[in-house]
Amino acid sequence: MEIGKNIRKERIIDRNSRRTVIVPLDHGISVGPIKGLVDFSETVQKVAEGGANAVLMQKGMIPHGHRGYGKDVGLITHLSASTSLGPNPNNKIQVCEVEEALKYGVDGVSVHVNVGSKTETQQLRKLGKVAEKCDQWGVPLIAMMYPRGDKIKDEYDLKYVKHAARAGAELGADIIKTNYTGSSKTFSKVVEGCPVPIVVAGGPKMENEKEVLEMVEGAIKGGASGVAIGRNVFQSKNVPAMTNAISQIVHKDKKAEEAYRELKN
Repeated sequence: MEIGKNIRKERIIDRNSRRTVIVPLDHGISVGPIKGLVDFSETVQKVAEGGANAVLMQKGMIPHGHRGYGKDVGLITHLSASTSLGPNPNNKIQVCEVEEALKYGVDGVSVHVNVGSKTETQQLRKLGKVAEKCDQWGVPLIAMMYPRGDKIKDEYDLKYVKHAARAGAELGADIIKTNYTGSSKTFSKVVEGCPVPIVVAGGPKMENEKEVLEMVEGAIKGGASGVAIGRNVFQSKNVPAMTNAISQIVHKDKKAEEAYRELKN
């Protein structure tokens, strides 16, 4: 089913730049209806207008925020979930099957794995099984690989990030989402050790938009194939403009300084 994967990948990865801007909107299940995700359909359209290649959401939100109006955008359904109210938020369980996701017309699916957590074994098993199903049905798989656990001193440390990224590729992911290591030089080592494209996570909400754009520029310089940024996009003051600024850096290699000036004009 390689042709199926390739067709769907073109809906979430720009054909020309071979990079992508993904906006995750799956935070509601973890922390509730936070700012930017209350009017879900409006946020989806804003990021689409700004040039996002794809949005990522839980299955139940697809009818409330995707397609049928405005500019189209690729759709990725997240198969993992936990809430911040549970006894172990790092224990991500599978809440949707690949076959079920296909019924919603998705262009890809994603799985979350906390490498180093107490439930790492179960999460890796889940990733391997989902990868098998994705190959069977021709669905691109994004693995969110985060180094998180008692042995992890710093989840942004190069040695942990590159290990987590490689683990996702080893188990069959088509795209890896992971943390940015803080500089293009160190992140290039993550890319070097991973045979599949890597997109950088946005991390916690930043107050300074320029810092976000500088992170994006650094990631692209380090060889990232794009970004997957949520709160720093959908909670920004001007969602379409922020999405566009990021898109210009990712797809056009624009400098963060220039993108920031245009964002503020």
